[in-house]
Amino acid sequence: MMMNQMARFLPAAVKDLSSMPLLPRLLARRQLGTEYYRDSVSSTSQPSPRGRETSLHNFFAPGGMLSARHPAYEFRHGQLQMAQAIEEALTERRHLIVEAGTGTGKTLAYLVPAIRSGKRVIISTGTKNLQEQLFYKDIPFLERALIPRGECKLAVCYMKGRDNYLCRKRLYDLTAQPVLSGLEEIEQYRAIAAWEKTTPTGDRAELASLPEASALWHKLDARAETCLGRKCSLFETCFITEMHRRAMESDIIIVNHHLFFADLAIKRASEYAPDAGILPEVGAVIFDEAHELEDVAGRYFGVSVSNLRVEDLARDVESALQRNKLLSTPLTGALKSLRERSQLFFSVLPQGEGRFAFENRRDFLEERGDEFNALGRALRGLRAQLENLPAKPEEVFTFLRRAQELEVQLGFLMDSDDKNTVFWIERRGRAFSPRSHPSAMHRPGSREKAKEKTGGPGSIAEGGERQNVFLQATPIDVAPILKNTLFEKLESAVLTSATLAVEGGFQYMRQRLGLEHARELVLPSHFDYAQQALLYLPPDLPDPQAPQFVEKAAARIRRLLAITRGRAFVLFTSYALMHQVHERLLGEIEFPMLLQGKAPKNVLLQEFRLTPNAVLLGTSSFWQGVDVQGEQLSAVIIDRLPFAVPSDPVVAARMRSINADGGNAFYQYQVPAAVITLKQGFGRLIRSLHDRGLLVLLDNRILKKAYGRVFVESLPDYRRTTELRVVEEFFRTQTGPGSEPEDQRLGETSRKMRG
Repeated sequence: MMMNQMARFLPAAVKDLSSMPLLPRLLARRQLGTEYYRDSVSSTSQPSPRGRETSLHNFFAPGGMLSARHPAYEFRHGQLQMAQAIEEALTERRHLIVEAGTGTGKTLAYLVPAIRSGKRVIISTGTKNLQEQLFYKDIPFLERALIPRGECKLAVCYMKGRDNYLCRKRLYDLTAQPVLSGLEEIEQYRAIAAWEKTTPTGDRAELASLPEASALWHKLDARAETCLGRKCSLFETCFITEMHRRAMESDIIIVNHHLFFADLAIKRASEYAPDAGILPEVGAVIFDEAHELEDVAGRYFGVSVSNLRVEDLARDVESALQRNKLLSTPLTGALKSLRERSQLFFSVLPQGEGRFAFENRRDFLEERGDEFNALGRALRGLRAQLENLPAKPEEVFTFLRRAQELEVQLGFLMDSDDKNTVFWIERRGRAFSPRSHPSAMHRPGSREKAKEKTGGPGSIAEGGERQNVFLQATPIDVAPILKNTLFEKLESAVLTSATLAVEGGFQYMRQRLGLEHARELVLPSHFDYAQQALLYLPPDLPDPQAPQFVEKAAARIRRLLAITRGRAFVLFTSYALMHQVHERLLGEIEFPMLLQGKAPKNVLLQEFRLTPNAVLLGTSSFWQGVDVQGEQLSAVIIDRLPFAVPSDPVVAARMRSINADGGNAFYQYQVPAAVITLKQGFGRLIRSLHDRGLLVLLDNRILKKAYGRVFVESLPDYRRTTELRVVEEFFRTQTGPGSEPEDQRLGETSRKMRG
């Protein structure tokens, strides 16, 4: 319902892409329904006859094709099982959900059946690192195995989100009328302008010198809302156009979940118009790191409007009209009004820290309806002035569409009563009181004063501190949306991850995603966790909610780091606790400490790998997608069970919905979600057959609470102990944790776990 109300206001640029003229296909196909097959015509992208006629067993078996091409290749029975299950699902047009433990070799297990299937297949991943591994490592390896003489290449492309690519038109427009801030932006501009002349892809990843947070790149990227589509004079040489052409010519298309669901949301909103979206029709989709699907889908099936988005529109209109010498006095007035009305509206929205529910929208409109209506009038006023332009540059039509989208989405956010949607606000930056904010005061000159005190164009500010405000709407339950838009429309979907099962089953994941009919497979890890890892669960620490927990936890972490000689990740469920423990460890341990937030994630990881005995303290971004092999990472310490914050507006709405339907939100939602997150965190430690180390959970509720059994039965078969002396013995020996009677298997009964 949410997207249908706004379907007519789709970005035309995205809708246009699928109807573009294509380069001659390297691979002839015919389309039957929604399935693609290779023709019998010779194709450079097909495996060699030897590859087609060889069974999967002969691909993966000892002495088989893959082992012949890779001296270090090791046969893993789980890898073969997974490949066979996926090939069967693709052949029989069924859905499949697979948990493949770390070390299974799942990327080759799904790539080989995908290539052999004869279908065009999308592979969607959760992280950029996995995308790069697939494209730059696994695909070249399979080419050498399948096409040993190298006479052709597999038809594979690698697609990222649009904001990773340069927009040539925006670059040329900036060249004609440069608006740069400081020497740093001037240097970045020169580097980008020189690079644009030689890059074949326009992917910013090629610009190693460009800072990750470059403000200039935001003015130059190819995001959909600024794209002119076919109306653009540079459409044929556009990097997005070329990316789409490569996708249409490919058998395997590697994307990430964000791009996939952004594209799916556009197609859904357009009611599946043939020219909607950027991804081509496919025979199957394989989702790796599928445990992330609910959160990513919820983000893209929702709506978000912010003061930043309004300011972006005003800035783009102003810049384009100045460049075309069309910035009249009435248009200048319309832009000034839009900026002022936006600042006023966003400044008087309800106050709160971070993310919080917007539950009193009706009351707010009764009290502040004038500010809301004034912003709507300002958007309509800008559209009217743009419509009155005698000669409209190509950008104007995009501005008209963007202004209308903002008006419609604001109306939905403030007026909709959709029962499957939670409405919430997020404030980023220093909090402030609307009563003290100049733009909220109804007296002459107040808006000018607010403008003077603003920390930046379009930002709400107090005392020079910038704050941005986001109005959000998120589906409470994405299951019916995914069922109707994805699983019922795809002939075959494969969901895989190392962390999908709870207590050995997929009921939680299937319910959350709307995956009603699917085959299931749980594969054990290739690693010997009982010998490679020891799990320490201290029984004597206070409850994590107790005031003394921070002090006691910091002291235990300090003692554990002395045993492990640093070489540890200490992972937290909140920034506050991370900083509290960090303060208590300063000057108390002899090992180098790295703290999340002091440098970009990739810089911290590289420093951790290169610094002997380092200790890295981090939060959610280090719980997954991080791979450090060898002795440098010998311990992972987790502060407490990673339950989602119940006060988060989306979490709270989902819990209320489950309880209202007669369920138990704690056991049906919070516990399973925390199990999967904990498995992700612990999964950072053992990344190869040669890794060995310590896992620690400082939260003894896993021992004392009834729900602890769910966590225990969902974890790998680690050896465990409640004794520090066993931990000390583990690090004294090179062969294993020993045979102390305190050691037990995690797979044993919950009575032993609590005993």
